[in-house]
Amino acid sequence: MATDNTKTIRVRLVKGLRGCQQRHRLSVNALGLRKLNDVRELKDSPSVRGLINQVYYLVRVEE
Repeated sequence: MATDNTKTIRVRLVKGLRGCQQRHRLSVNALGLRKLNDVRELKDSPSVRGLINQVYYLVRVEE
């Protein structure tokens, strides 16, 4: 999962995007999540954490 000093986190889309704000949809797309229950393993950085915090009600973080 983690190599050397690069920590990663797994992000899962757990709620659909219907009815949410357009900027939140863009944030989910920026995380690389396309469909419901889609999972991406991302580098743990402040920018990724900021995107996750913006759409906390749509995603689940699996560390």
